[in-house]
Order: sequence, then structure tokens, then C-alpha cells
Amino acid sequence: MLKKENILLVDDDVNILELLQRHLQSMDYHTYKAVSVKEALYVLKDTFIDLLITDIQMPEVDGLQLLKFTDEHYPEIPKLVITGYPSVDGALEVIKSGATDYLTKPFTKEELRLAVHKAFEHGKSRKAVKSKTVMANKSVHNEMIGESEAFHKITDVIERVKNNKATVLVKGESGTGKELVARAIHYSGKFSRAPFVAVNCGAIPENLLEAELFGYVKGAFTGANENRTGFFQAAEGGTLFLDEIGAAPLTVQTKLLRALQEREITKVGARKSEKVDIRIIAATNADLLTDIKENRFREDLYYRLTVVEIEVPPLRDRKTDIPLLVDKFLLKYGVEYKDRLLKISPDALAVLKRYNWPGNIRELENVVQRAVIMSDGIITLKDLPEALKFRIDFPENDFKPLREMEKEYLQRVLLHTQGNKTKAAEILQIDRKTLREKLK
Repeated sequence: MLKKENILLVDDDVNILELLQRHLQSMDYHTYKAVSVKEALYVLKDTFIDLLITDIQMPEVDGLQLLKFTDEHYPEIPKLVITGYPSVDGALEVIKSGATDYLTKPFTKEELRLAVHKAFEHGKSRKAVKSKTVMANKSVHNEMIGESEAFHKITDVIERVKNNKATVLVKGESGTGKELVARAIHYSGKFSRAPFVAVNCGAIPENLLEAELFGYVKGAFTGANENRTGFFQAAEGGTLFLDEIGAAPLTVQTKLLRALQEREITKVGARKSEKVDIRIIAATNADLLTDIKENRFREDLYYRLTVVEIEVPPLRDRKTDIPLLVDKFLLKYGVEYKDRLLKISPDALAVLKRYNWPGNIRELENVVQRAVIMSDGIITLKDLPEALKFRIDFPENDFKPLREMEKEYLQRVLLHTQGNKTKAAEILQIDRKTLREKLK
């Protein structure tokens, strides 16, 4: 039986990787190999790792950068360094970068065993209180990331519904990540091994949507040359995600209502119905209550869909999450396009935090992707779109009357001059009489 510990091995020397893997597997550890930092980042992103063992001297991105990145983003993972170039300065740099210890090449199997044991012992105190945020971001809540109050409200609901098949309606503007919420519900719960099937109701022509959802029998309509199952059957035992549910025509809505009520469907052209065991998660960026008033959406279906309702806030209402999202996209596109880890300058990040993002997270991702392509190493103001740099989206209630702004500025100048009106008048380039009138 393999132990629970997963060890990630990173070295550009495949012979060292093979040696490490042989030794560690003989000790009953499960290992993952990477010949570059780029490969290691992909493993860290998709796999829960208990220990990182890395070389330092590697082409493109070195092991020190990997250590620093792991220490920042995965602080609960103990880190062990293997190096062929030991020195006092090098050892200090390694420890500063977050490593618990280092081994010098060549090493024996026993030395490796002791070093690994020491690394796990060092990490035991952290393991008891593993970062819930990191675990959630890596696996439990899939690709979702955030620390704002609005984000935690969403994840709290996800935790409450993930293990039952209650119907969920996810509402929010375009680009806010409604499908990510649906995937998080599915993949964090006990039905995660069952299928997750996503359907964009707005992207399928009205005359085909019914057949695509419920399937059809041979001869049901022109072109139906064989029996075919639909998305409902494909999601059996799992989750069917119906995006843009407001775009579904009324005829399809009627059949959806029956499917939700009776837990059964009828293929187009068939006489018999068949039972289905699935969870429905629907999503919309439309105002369904308005659609109900205008007879574009069935009221009874609406209430069937809203057993649990999740409102995904726009990015402008969760701006504290922007730095985390930027880091996520920098990792994703830095590795994909530049084979390295990129950073962003404080003034460039300030611009991203200032903007109101009408396109939400999708727009932010596109901007960061473009900036990575345009950058020479660190994202600066020159890498951001011109329109973004000079556009400030203040909410209307942030504006003040000119009289109030003038009053605040006068107070600042007088504070600076410690109440000296002569100096204040000189700074303001007005005479003392005018200043006295304004102060009244």
C-alpha cells in the first residue's frame, strides 16, 4: 500500500529524477516528476502535493524561484532542496526561500530517507492547520479564488449544497464565473465522480434544443436517422448545468418543468418516458422575474429552479479579490507564454484595482493575458491598454460638490502651514482677504 504522501520531484537531470523516484517508491511514497519549473507548476496546480524536492540549477526558471513561489502560494508544503553546488551563501539563500533543508549530491538512500523524514516532521505542525483557503482553491472549489466577504458567502452556500441534488439557480452578470460556481458545487461533493455536463441554451437553435436536451428516436424528424440520447441521459447520476436558461423557448421550458417535477423525460418522437437521476444547476444573466411578467419565462419553472439561489456579485463589488485573480492569471499565462513566473508592478496593479470591470473576471483575464504577451518580464503600466490606464470608473455617489472639495483642500493647506494664513495664501496664489472670505 502506498502512503498518502505525494512527493513532487523537480530536476532537469532525468537520471537524478529516476534515482529519486526509485528510492522514494521503495519507501512507499507516491511520486510525481517534472523536468522543469514549468512542468512543476502544472503539477502543483492540479495535484495535492505533500512534499516538494527540487534542484536549484535549472535552465530558464531556477529552483529558487520555484521555492519562493511555492512558499507564497502553497505555504503548507514542506520543501527539500537537492544541490550539487553547496556553499554557505547558497544554503542561506535556500533557507530564506522557504526550504526546510537541503541535500548535497551525491547522496545515499539513507541520507535521502532521513532528509524526507525531517521535512515531513518540520511540516507536521502546519499540517494540523493546513491552509483551508489553499485547499479550497486547489481542489474543493475548483478554479474559484477569492478572500472577499462576497466570495465567502458563495463558498458557504456551495458547502451546504454540494452533497445533495437540490436544484440551484446561479445568477450574475456575464463574465462573473457562474459556470465555475456550478463546477465547484459538482466537483467538491460526493457526486464528483459522476458526469458534469454543461449546456449553453442560448447557443443551440430553438428547434434543436429539445432534441439535444432529451434525445430523440429514429424517424422523429427529418434527419433523425438513428436513436440518440440527450444531455439529460449523458449527465445520469451527476450534474446537468443549463447556462442561459432564460434563452430556452417556452416549449422546452414546459418539458424542463416536467423533468424537474417527475424526474423523468421523454425523447422527441418517443411514446414512453424514462427516469433520470440528475442534479440541475441553471444559470442566467437575465432578469427572469421581468421575463415572467412579459410571458417569456414560466413562473412555475422559475420557482422549481430556485430551490437554492446563488447571486454571483460583479467584480466591482469584490475588488479585494483582484490581486488574487491577477496572480492566478499571471501564473497561468506566464508559464504558457513565457515559461516563467511573472510579477506585476504596484502602479499597474493599482490601475487594475481602480477600474470597474464591466466585463468582470473574463475581462480581467483577457487584460492580464495581453499584458503577459506584451511584457518584458514584469507587468508595468506600459503593458496595459491605454483606455484602461486613463479611465477611472467612480460610482456616482463618490463625486462631491466643488464647494466641498475646495473646503477640504483649504483645510489640507492650512494643516500644512500650521495655520499660517499668509503662507497658505501664497501656496493657493490668492490674497489674504480672499482666503478669509473662503474660510467664512
